[in-house]
Amino acid sequence: MSKEKINKRIEELRTKIDHHNYLYYVLDAPEITDGEYDQLMSELIALEEENPELITLDSPTQRVGGAPSEAFKTVEHRVPLLSLSNSFNEKELKDFEQRIKRLTDGQQLEYVTELKIDGLSVALTYQDGLLIQGATRGDGFQGEEITTNIKTIRTIPLKLRRPLPGLLVVRGEVFINREDFERLNKEREKNNEPLFANPRNAAAGSLRQLNPKITAARPLDIFSYDLLLWEGREEEGPQTQWEVLKNLKEWGFKVNPVSKLCTSIEEVIAFCREWQEKRFELPYDIDGIVVKLNSLTLQTALGATAKAPRSKIAYKFPAEEVSTRVRDIIINVGRTGALTPLALLDPVQVAGSTVSRATLHNEDFIKEKELLIGDTVIIRKAGDIIPEVVRVVKEQRTGEERAFVMPTLCPVCKAAVYREPEEAVTRCLGSSCPAQLKEMIIHFASRDAMNIEGLGPSSVNQLLEKNLISDPADLYSLQKNDLLGLERFGEKSASNLIEAIKRSRSTPLSRLLFALGIRHVGAEAARRLAEHFKSLDKIFNATKDELLEVPEVGEKIAESLLHYAGEEQNRRVIEKLRSAGLKFSLEKGPEELIQALEGETFVLTGTLSVMSRKDAEEALRKRGAKATSSVSRNTDYLVVGENPGSKYQKALELGVKILTEQEFIELLKQTES
Repeated sequence: MSKEKINKRIEELRTKIDHHNYLYYVLDAPEITDGEYDQLMSELIALEEENPELITLDSPTQRVGGAPSEAFKTVEHRVPLLSLSNSFNEKELKDFEQRIKRLTDGQQLEYVTELKIDGLSVALTYQDGLLIQGATRGDGFQGEEITTNIKTIRTIPLKLRRPLPGLLVVRGEVFINREDFERLNKEREKNNEPLFANPRNAAAGSLRQLNPKITAARPLDIFSYDLLLWEGREEEGPQTQWEVLKNLKEWGFKVNPVSKLCTSIEEVIAFCREWQEKRFELPYDIDGIVVKLNSLTLQTALGATAKAPRSKIAYKFPAEEVSTRVRDIIINVGRTGALTPLALLDPVQVAGSTVSRATLHNEDFIKEKELLIGDTVIIRKAGDIIPEVVRVVKEQRTGEERAFVMPTLCPVCKAAVYREPEEAVTRCLGSSCPAQLKEMIIHFASRDAMNIEGLGPSSVNQLLEKNLISDPADLYSLQKNDLLGLERFGEKSASNLIEAIKRSRSTPLSRLLFALGIRHVGAEAARRLAEHFKSLDKIFNATKDELLEVPEVGEKIAESLLHYAGEEQNRRVIEKLRSAGLKFSLEKGPEELIQALEGETFVLTGTLSVMSRKDAEEALRKRGAKATSSVSRNTDYLVVGENPGSKYQKALELGVKILTEQEFIELLKQTES
């Protein structure tokens, strides 16, 4: 195919893919199957791989995220992204209208009401219809340049659907739906990562990732709502806010369908009342209504104060507060052993749902509130999501209330509990605690730990329910026949899991230490400890001062190791792991060799001619890498043998680095020295 034909085909593919992205992500009205879409994308990726000089910034292939950044650059906003003045009741909305009428000589006014999304405000800059910059709001005058991360959000057009000459700046709000947020937090909990407090924090944290591939994996969405600038084209552009919303949608932006053109402040108030009641029916969080003058000419004429435009205001919803009684306080033991007091409440309706429990956070919180069991309390949903106790109604005490006492033993397993001096959380120290066990075993088997492929949450659940395991060490006593009676386990899958468990016996010391799930001991600290002490026994027999000699090990890590080693349950598990034949000391040879490819994920496909697949996987494990069976966004390298099959196309689509067998062997040789 000639260059001209290749270029023409690439443009055809980009146009088709952009069209189908718009239908799928913005209009939610797909016309083709996922398989047909994947074929278009695979063809485009292949053509761009063969002709890299034809890759453009607006190509759909550029959404996957590039190389990590060291830091975000500060950018000056061409137009300030001002915040809004707030109103908290209907009188303040009427006062807002009276101020405008005084400034506009009593003109007849129209307003546009829009839902106030609880997300992160961004500015999107386009030059001649192409996205050239994305930036956070920052302080309104300066923000952080996050263009690569912004491109990963599929509801943001890389190229507008209509060719628009000149410089155009659009403002939008990035957010995460509540269901997506819950799934994200469950995934983070499974991977032993800190949980996000709410969807807004999750969206903000996702946009500010230095590695765009992490942003690309997050379920971010956006509603665009303001045209901040169309340089030199003001007369051709929309003249009202209602036209702005209409044009943004025509240009390819996702616009919230819930908005209204109002001809009076009474209509505005009715809209606010309606959505204050209905907001919990939405799949995303809103914290109010934004009210804007419809006329852009009047908006410009009214100008702004130092902080906010005079032509716009936010009506903030009040947090709904109700009273109920604390029937009891119980302890919930979480996956990290945290003992969290929970108030059992007389059921009450608040913020759209029935609440019968509320978190009390920790022992200090109960003391600060002077809360007693039997008290009448005022509760609300923090951020309209998490029930919390606001205050105690002491006037309603009867004298029958009683104090809550934090337990000294875990209520589930009776192991000792411990509260670090500078922390508010009390934790169970038992490694065999049933409340922690499921998540502990999932972490133990995870790719960055023992890498037991095929041992997921559902398998762990079944093993625990059938009493086949009671701690991570019991995994090494499992036989194939134990698995055959479980759901979704046949001959092959059972054999594969048993083989994966056997292979994990050769996992390096640092990853075994990390797999134990000791609080504060992450992968890097585990590596440093392994390098320093050379054996698990020496680590657990070390004094606090000896532990503190290790780089990356501070007071918290040292204390955590000492408490872990001092708990009898943990010592029993360690001895069972020793008997199972796991590596309790470093292999001979430099740790640099063992950890040379630490954290990298490889997939092997096709037939290897020089070495067997088993040998290749073993070589990777010795260097701290992970060999997995399927290509995903987390894959770093695909090693391709003869007749590679569909994994090759998938890797091309995701932009995964591809190595021939010879290149792979060279990489292994480089890591030997």
